[in-house]
Amino acid sequence: MVNFAIVGCGHIARKHAEAITKAEGANFVAVCDTDPSKMEPFIEEYNVKGYTQLSELLKNDEVDVINICTPSGFHANIAVESAIAKKHIVVEKPIAMTLEDTDAIINACKENGVKLSVVHPNRFRPVMIELKKAMNEQKLGKLSHANATVRWNRNDEYYNQAPWRGTKEFDGGVLMNQAIHNLDLILWLMGDVEEVYSMEATRLRNIESEDVSTGVIRFKNGALGIVEAATTIYPSNLEETISVFGETGTIKVGGKTASLVEHWNVQDMTDEAVNDIVETVKNDPIGKPGHQCIIEDMVEAIKEDREPIVTGLDGRKALELVRAFYESASSNKPVKIN
Repeated sequence: MVNFAIVGCGHIARKHAEAITKAEGANFVAVCDTDPSKMEPFIEEYNVKGYTQLSELLKNDEVDVINICTPSGFHANIAVESAIAKKHIVVEKPIAMTLEDTDAIINACKENGVKLSVVHPNRFRPVMIELKKAMNEQKLGKLSHANATVRWNRNDEYYNQAPWRGTKEFDGGVLMNQAIHNLDLILWLMGDVEEVYSMEATRLRNIESEDVSTGVIRFKNGALGIVEAATTIYPSNLEETISVFGETGTIKVGGKTASLVEHWNVQDMTDEAVNDIVETVKNDPIGKPGHQCIIEDMVEAIKEDREPIVTGLDGRKALELVRAFYESASSNKPVKIN
């Protein structure tokens, strides 16, 4: 068994705890938070050890993997310290707030021979697996463009739940927090980015960061991309979509959480084959929870001594795209990505 510990006992830690307990080959052994009251529910429910100091947790030789679930601005220090202690790392998105901190995490993991996985769980949704398969088999032919849309609601009550939410130092706005999953998907599907141009605003929410963003992308393969992200949608989440357009196919994945087939028309696929995909996804749109997939993949990566499916470099690319959007919006100029 591979033993996991969670650092940071906020909202997202609950998903990690459930994923670890359900994952094959994983064992939940400890939690860490500077606020003992936040740890108590986990200690009682899962019968795990509790630590108020990271340094004390890292002395526990039973712990193999640290799951970092703190506010994003704290990821880097925790990850580097954990890597030095020879602990493998599963870190929530975004991997960090800056590229410098991200590189420090990646380098620390390499230097200390530990695995690093970033939580981008949407890749494991059944519909995304089918879309990626179609892309890998080049069923859409020469690509024209792709679109990623996040039209969600995060009201003032959401941001008032914690003082770090919406701050530039610890959280970021809609791109860094909500839409970064979609940016990871569009990179995973379309490949690396050459150039971006973006505009953003803080229109409705009382936060430091953006609550609405629009941007365009030129991929290195010549295709274009469009990104629209907002937490200003009234009165609740409207949609999350990923669309890809090519010479011989059009695929649109949608619903409120980009988990359903909204359109699938591919030249060399029969109606029967398409209907099979549509019905399979409709009957089980979520599949195995993405966090559980991340945990099980880490277990296998350790056992097989391989890279996890979602690597530190993947997390870096998604962050790099966010930072490029921010730079473009600030300068009102296109920004190249090298």
